[in-house]
This record gives sequence, structure tokens and C-alpha cells, in this order.
Amino acid sequence: MRILVLAAMLLAATGCGRTEAPPAEEPTGEESTATAKSVPSSPGETHIQNIRQLTFGGENAEAYFSADGQQIIFQATQEPFECDQQYTMNIDGSDLKLVSTGEGRTTCGFYTPDSGRIIYASTHLGAPECPPVPDRSVGYVWPLYRSFDIFSANPDGSDIVRLTDADGYDAEGTISPDGRKIVFTSTRDGDLEIYTMNIDGSEQTRLTHDVGYDGGPFFSPDSQWIVYRASHPTDPDKVAAFKARMAEDLVEPAELEVFVMRADGSEQRQITSQGGANWAPYFHPNGEQIVFASDMDNESPRVPNFELYLINLDGTGLERLTFDEAFDGFPMFSPDGSKLVWASNRFASNPGNTNVFIADWIDNPSEGGSDD
Repeated sequence: MRILVLAAMLLAATGCGRTEAPPAEEPTGEESTATAKSVPSSPGETHIQNIRQLTFGGENAEAYFSADGQQIIFQATQEPFECDQQYTMNIDGSDLKLVSTGEGRTTCGFYTPDSGRIIYASTHLGAPECPPVPDRSVGYVWPLYRSFDIFSANPDGSDIVRLTDADGYDAEGTISPDGRKIVFTSTRDGDLEIYTMNIDGSEQTRLTHDVGYDGGPFFSPDSQWIVYRASHPTDPDKVAAFKARMAEDLVEPAELEVFVMRADGSEQRQITSQGGANWAPYFHPNGEQIVFASDMDNESPRVPNFELYLINLDGTGLERLTFDEAFDGFPMFSPDGSKLVWASNRFASNPGNTNVFIADWIDNPSEGGSDD
């Protein structure tokens, strides 16, 4: 499976949702407090300029902007912790702060539109220790820890409030730009499905119903649509294999495509048909395009690679954005569309290191700037 590369190339999460990486060098205190460093782009990367590296060493990913575009929340494994915790920092890499409890494993941090609260998923109520990594001797799988629940907190991590308490995995939460809804992924009904709830955790409502993995959801800028990644097996053997993994609280993310639907779950439709792994989709602020990660141009099944792409909402206009030989994934635009943040293995000091990068976004490179 081409998506096997994730096990060796990135930190965590299914945009939002978990993956696991092999042990990587832990960042030292000096590295973790470093500010942004300018790095060169690769030939062909015309949409991203003035690239800055924000983290240095270890495992860092799933970086998402605050509503004013000045802060980022992300997950990282940093000493003394043995698995992912949530951190915030300024967009120049300064003022790094731990904002999760330091217990259990966390994923998928996100700011409310007024930046007055954050949400993230954590296993800390299940146990203070990091949950065990699954045995991958039979293949690459993502664990669906049943102790994952979604929490709300102040931006400094105080006043933590539990929002979900269903039996099963609850994670991959993001917030609508109007501040009214949280969209998330859950296994509470025996499948990996997408749900919404009010910002206070009330009115939890299921949106998807097909057998398979529906997850990694994000709202459109007008809060009317949801983009997500999905895998809906129809072959009886593949359906049986999926259900067998689900019974073990595992999923094999071998084939994924990008989908959209209305915020109420209606008008579900597939956007990509590339085969392989197409995931971590996010709306462009114009609401008419989607950025996502894919291995569609991978030239060697033995040495797979992921790049970033842009596609129109109707599935036309596919364009490749990154051309580095290393992994690129988890893209997000700043709310005003002036910047792109993503995770990459480029310039890694050690194999397997994943770091956070930010760049100025250029909508129309031929015009030399954005078309605001």
C-alpha cells in the first residue's frame, strides 16, 4: 500500500485523525523554542513563497491557524512527554506553550473563531499514560483509541471541559467559522462516521452512513459545506476486512478520496478519483477550491511520497503545489488566504522528523501576487 509511507514520514493524525510514526529524535529545549528560519522552495513551487520553518526536529504536525491568523495550534511529541501533546505558538515560531494536560495522547487542536477557546481530543481520562501503539506486523493501521474524547479549554489550557462521552473513538474535531458547530469523527455507532454537535457539545448528530471510513472533516468559509476524506469499500472481501479491523479498534487507510457535503449531511459527492491516498482536505478561503495531500504522482511504490494539490469544488482544475522529494501534508490556509501552513519532512535533521512550515500564498503566480 502506498500509504504505508505515513508510518515512516509523519507525526500524527488524520487531518484530523491519528497516524503513528516510528521513534524520531526528540527536540531539545533549544530547538523547541527556536523561531522561524527561512528555507528555499523547490523548483515548481510557485504558489508558496517566503517559506519559513517553525519547528526543528522530532515530530510536529497538524498545525491550524487562529481566526486572526497570528497563532497556530499544533501537536508534537516533546520532552518529557512520550506521545503527542497540544502546543500553541506565534506564526514566527515564538512563544511556544503547552496547552494540553500532559497526560494521555492528544490530537486535532483547533481554535474557536473568536480565539477565546480551543478544542482537542485526548485520551487522558482513560489513563495518564500514552496508549499502546498497535502491532503493524500484519500491515499499516491507525488505532481508534476508545478513550479519545473531545475537550474544550481556554487558549492557555485552563478550564478544560469534556464535550463527548460516547462509548468509542471521538476525535478529528474542527469548528465552523460561524462558531456554532463542531464537526468530528466517531465510532460510537460501530463505523467511522462524521457527526456534528453544537459548540457546547449538545445535539450530537450523525451525518454519514456509508460503510467505511468518513473522517478528517473541515467546514467551508461560509460554514455551509464540509470537506472530508472517505473510503467506502463495496467488494465483499474488503467490507469484511474493514469490519474485522473495526472490531479491533483499528482501520487501514489504504484508499481515500476527497468528498464534500452540506453541513446537514445532504448532497454528499466525491471530488477526487485519483486512487491511492487523497486526504487532509481543506477549503481555500474563496470557498471554490480545496487543498489536499496525495500520493497520485508517486513514481516508486517502494519509496512513496506525498505532495500538496489544489482542485476546484467541481473536481476540475487539479494543480500540484509542492515538488519536494520529502513528505508534504496537513495543509491549511490562513483565514485571509495570505498564508499556507503545512507539515513536511523537508530539511529534516533526522529521517522521520516532521516539522511545521509556513509560506506566503500566491493565488496567481503568473501575476506575481494574490488576486485579493
